[in-house]
Amino acid sequence: MSTGNEFTLLKERRFLPFFITQFLGAFNDNVFKNALIILIAFQAADPAQANVLVNASAGLFVLPFFLFSATAGQLADKYEKSRLMRWIKLLEILIMLGAAAAFILNSLPLLIGLLFLMGMQSTLFGPVKYSILPQHLQPEELVGGNGWVEMGTFLAILIGTLLGGVLIAVEHSGAWLVAGAVMILAVLGFLSSLFIPRAEPDAPDLRINWNPFTETWRTINIARRNRTVFLSVMGISWFWFLGATYLAQLPNYTKLNLGGDEHVVTLLLTTFALGIGIGSMLCERLSGRRVELGLVPFGSIGLTLFGIDLFFAVSPVAANAPLIGAQEFLRSATSWRVLLDILLMGMFGGFYIVPLYALVQQRSEPVFRSRIIAGNNIINALFMVLSAALAIIFLDSVGLSIPQFLLLTAIFNAVVAIYIFTLVPEFLMRFIVWILVNTVYRLRTKGLAHIPEEGPAIVICNHVSYMDALVVIGCCRRPIRFVMDYQIFQIPVLSFVFRTAGAIPIAPARENPEVLEQAYERVARYLEEGEVVGIFPEGRLTRDGEIGPFKNGVQRIIRRNPVPVVPMALRGLWGSFFSRRLGKAMSHFPRRFWSRIELVVGEPVAPEQATTSLLREKVMALRGNWP
Repeated sequence: MSTGNEFTLLKERRFLPFFITQFLGAFNDNVFKNALIILIAFQAADPAQANVLVNASAGLFVLPFFLFSATAGQLADKYEKSRLMRWIKLLEILIMLGAAAAFILNSLPLLIGLLFLMGMQSTLFGPVKYSILPQHLQPEELVGGNGWVEMGTFLAILIGTLLGGVLIAVEHSGAWLVAGAVMILAVLGFLSSLFIPRAEPDAPDLRINWNPFTETWRTINIARRNRTVFLSVMGISWFWFLGATYLAQLPNYTKLNLGGDEHVVTLLLTTFALGIGIGSMLCERLSGRRVELGLVPFGSIGLTLFGIDLFFAVSPVAANAPLIGAQEFLRSATSWRVLLDILLMGMFGGFYIVPLYALVQQRSEPVFRSRIIAGNNIINALFMVLSAALAIIFLDSVGLSIPQFLLLTAIFNAVVAIYIFTLVPEFLMRFIVWILVNTVYRLRTKGLAHIPEEGPAIVICNHVSYMDALVVIGCCRRPIRFVMDYQIFQIPVLSFVFRTAGAIPIAPARENPEVLEQAYERVARYLEEGEVVGIFPEGRLTRDGEIGPFKNGVQRIIRRNPVPVVPMALRGLWGSFFSRRLGKAMSHFPRRFWSRIELVVGEPVAPEQATTSLLREKVMALRGNWP
């Protein structure tokens, strides 16, 4: 469905400097963190002390997300974003200057204190990192931009973790190498931030509340104003719960259940990061360059299925058996199944997370966007802490094995997904539409940019099959409230989709005048609320493939609500299982699968010019000779 090139954004100044800046920041975080963790492991007096220090360090890095996220969100809304990014990157240079000295001096207390400051710097960067994207990217670029950011983040985590471990392990000069690396990365990040274009503040008159506790509560309440946005935030936080759970257990899982050494751990981490990258980049193609919520249930299903299969893929490892390296690990068929499960979990994780981030950015009020993202970061941190707490409970107190705990997590994922999709049926509705449209047809679109990005409008289309409304809904970024025959509205399965999409059943005056009047009232209410309403002006499915006479319903609507009318035409659906070419629709055996169809959208027509005859001419011209 998408004809865009995913690499186009990397050629744009409005994206590339930002991408490099955020990549280097995540890279530097993980070089520093992993070098410190390894230093603690080797310098602690005993393993128990090492565990305490490692867990304390992890807690100190997360703590600033609770303390400073609300303040960070306010700053990102109040000040020009590219300038704010430069100040934050300058702060990173100062912190890393101290870290370089601490590594050289071999001072663990100073390094642990600086880890807290690095967590604070990451906290300040988070809201501005995501809120700048909608200002620099077009709506159709938002999914691709988020895909690059998520791929870059996980790649930076992986490479940074590996590099930090490799450098600090170099005999005699490890500390100097880490010191040099963190300084170079910090300086490069600052230099790349100098090329980020301006992004004007969304709330320049905002008064900063410096009390982290009251502002944190207020920030979370701001995020809760839009139900869909808030539940998307909860969905993102659940993903970070899953990620924290799997990544925290991976080293011991590899050692105890796969019999692998640290090289196998690295292989599994690389595979997971590769999966996230593939999934994140595929999102743009699968979603047709728009925020496609249908990918969220798709991703969640994959996470559950391959998480469960991971449990059954593992064979018992003999006690006290020597650990195997990556090469020997790859000789086993079981190992390839484990790798495939982890790769696909990462890939479906990308399908799950990218649309959610894009949705939060797109549907948040601009004046509150950074604070909503800050609220997201607070809840993310809370869920990651919850992940650690549940791991302690189930592994230590309940006595589950790591595979059993990961199986339970995969099942939890299914339960959470069902709960979220029950609260927000739009996710499930978009999934059903996405599956139907993308498995039954090969769809191309032209002129979608003619549909206004905001404000009320009416879209009109020729009526060829029972799938028409689903195809149009599946193509458009904005929700469309279709007026449709009450009998079509009641078709099983499709009825759920239509109700969730806010469709409006209508009946002829001779059959049910009350339903007719209720339909016109709902149309008026939707338009007054700034929504898009869809109408099939023919009033029924075509019986011969031609466009029939248009009824006067559009004129009645625009007399009360004078809004632009956007003509569109469906091409290629005549003759499908859902059309009347062979008699009654859906009464014969399907003969066409994955057939090519098109949706062509024309320029909006002003309400004062939108006569019945002109609108019919527009739709006929768009359809051409391909019914």
